[in-house]
Amino acid sequence: MAAAAHRHHKRRRISPAPTPTTTAPPLDSLADELLFLVLDRVAAADPRALKSFALASCACHAAESRHRRLLRPLRADLLPAVLARYPSASRLDLSLCARVPDAALAAVPTGSSLRALDLSRSGGFGAAGLAALAGACPDLDDLDLSNGVHLGDAAAAEVARMRALQRLSLSRCKALTDMGLGCVAVGCPDLRELSLKWCLGLTDLGLHLLALKCKKLTSLDLSYTMITKQSFLAIMKLPNLQVLTLVGCIGIDDDALGSLDKECSKSLQVLDMSHCQNVTDVGVSSMVKSIPNLLELDLSYCCHQVTPSMGRSLQKITKLRMLKLEGCKFMADGLKAIGSSCVSIRELSLSKCSGVTDTELSFAVSKLKNLLKLDITCCRNITDVSVAAITSSCTSLISLRMESCSHVSSGALQLIGKNCSHLEELDLTDSDLDDEGLKALAGCSNLSSLKIGICLRISDEGLTYIGKSCPKLRDIDLYRCGGISDDGVIQIAQGSPMLASINLSYCIEITDRSLMSLSKCTKLNTLEIRGCPKVSSAGLSEIAMGCRLLSKLDIKKCFQINDVGMLYLSQFSHCLRQINLSYCSVTDIGLLSLSSICGLQNMTIVHLAGITPNGLTAALMVCGGLTKVKLHEAFKSMMPAHMLKSVEARGCIFQWINKPFKVEVEPCDVWKQQSQDVLVR
Repeated sequence: MAAAAHRHHKRRRISPAPTPTTTAPPLDSLADELLFLVLDRVAAADPRALKSFALASCACHAAESRHRRLLRPLRADLLPAVLARYPSASRLDLSLCARVPDAALAAVPTGSSLRALDLSRSGGFGAAGLAALAGACPDLDDLDLSNGVHLGDAAAAEVARMRALQRLSLSRCKALTDMGLGCVAVGCPDLRELSLKWCLGLTDLGLHLLALKCKKLTSLDLSYTMITKQSFLAIMKLPNLQVLTLVGCIGIDDDALGSLDKECSKSLQVLDMSHCQNVTDVGVSSMVKSIPNLLELDLSYCCHQVTPSMGRSLQKITKLRMLKLEGCKFMADGLKAIGSSCVSIRELSLSKCSGVTDTELSFAVSKLKNLLKLDITCCRNITDVSVAAITSSCTSLISLRMESCSHVSSGALQLIGKNCSHLEELDLTDSDLDDEGLKALAGCSNLSSLKIGICLRISDEGLTYIGKSCPKLRDIDLYRCGGISDDGVIQIAQGSPMLASINLSYCIEITDRSLMSLSKCTKLNTLEIRGCPKVSSAGLSEIAMGCRLLSKLDIKKCFQINDVGMLYLSQFSHCLRQINLSYCSVTDIGLLSLSSICGLQNMTIVHLAGITPNGLTAALMVCGGLTKVKLHEAFKSMMPAHMLKSVEARGCIFQWINKPFKVEVEPCDVWKQQSQDVLVR
């Protein structure tokens, strides 16, 4: 025993215990510049991974703190902690916070590095909060106060103290008057971009002062304001103005356009006068001589008729690249005149225009051989003749929209894929497209957006061609395509790894197999599967786990989706912003778990048999980020009035629906029968 003890003692002397060594993590030895490059790569691959990076080591935590430039908190009460954590941030987006009280804005530290602030969807603040902001952020040059219907002249006076502002949006600040605008014009002479859309309290007096004081303006949006000829002339003389938006300005008429003279600014490049109801072809013809350097012109829904003389007048705008005439009525030879006069245009929109015939359109496109974008949506009189002319003359097209062109045959649609191989966007919704047409479209390998909803003749075979040949596809719409099933969706999912949006509503044959395949598309953010009765929570759970960027989800009338699916969404879908749950099998348990998603803003929960007033009340109280909730009117009298007021005070709007409950699915069976009849024919 003594010998054994001696040997044991000897072994201990020979093999002493190793001393622990501490080595710094590899990333800690990198310079900040290299760490910032790593952070950029991480953010590009998956923004959610930034948090994991920050937890890797002290150096990573500090680097991520110094590198972050954009902050998007989910709650206003987190603002002090967020700003303290990221002192170098230059952009603050509070659009996910339905209510931002003055106290939250007052928490911004003096001397903050913030240069851009987005409050476009927030309420609860006023002049006091903006005053604190003006004092704390001397370098703020970008401020978005859109939808501030509660903001008036007092708030505008505080905005005027932000003398460094270059970009300002006051859209829908309906309480703003000339006095408030005058303060902004005098206090912010360096403004470059300004939006006053829907500021109904403004008149020519305030707009004239704006033109007098803000000579550096390059972009101005006066849509739906009361501007008339008096201030229009002053606005048009701004020396640096490049973009002017006048949508729905009824005070702009032929007289105002005819009064323009050669003193107008020659810098104007983009002019949008859509929905200006008092503008006719006469006014347009007299205006064009004053804007010779225009690149883009939008006359949608304003010219009651497009005449040959108006078309010929556009020849004076030699650099015109984009022309939109949506909803206009073409007189005989009007479109021919545009084709002859506007040979430089690259984008032409004729959506919902009347008077567009094969003869006129064929002649126009024969002159516009460099056309890149063409929209002929709902031009119901065109036939195969027009499609043949388009595909033979405009072979460089990257965008073609021709929804509901019902007189075009499937054979003509094949010409699109055969001759326009550069297409990136294609809309053939409600057309005669079949599998042979999709086979031809497979030659368009650059397709990123494909809308083929209500195309009853396509099947899985056609989708297979697209899935194998269009790897850049990001958006596909298969709404009410009753002839497709899981096999076709799987081909799309496997062949399009960058897929971000898919609409499978009322594709009644798809099952959880489709959702499981789509769960591999990690970029997916929009999924619409309304009226798909064969999908269940099993498939939705795969989507939740695989598609962490999911932000919009429509599962209305997916009867087999229940609380299990909601539990998975609450655990994995932290980016979810909008969901439609109507007619699902979700109960109070699922709704309450779903309400734990902090960023959830919009919910439609009509006709959920498993929801009780108490469960709904609890869910609404927990879900603090809601901005809009659609409910059945029956719940209004069942829920405590003080609770509804409390939720509304947080910035949430209730939309009450008085719609009878329907047990049956919307006429999917009818669509299925129609698709079968078409295939038989």
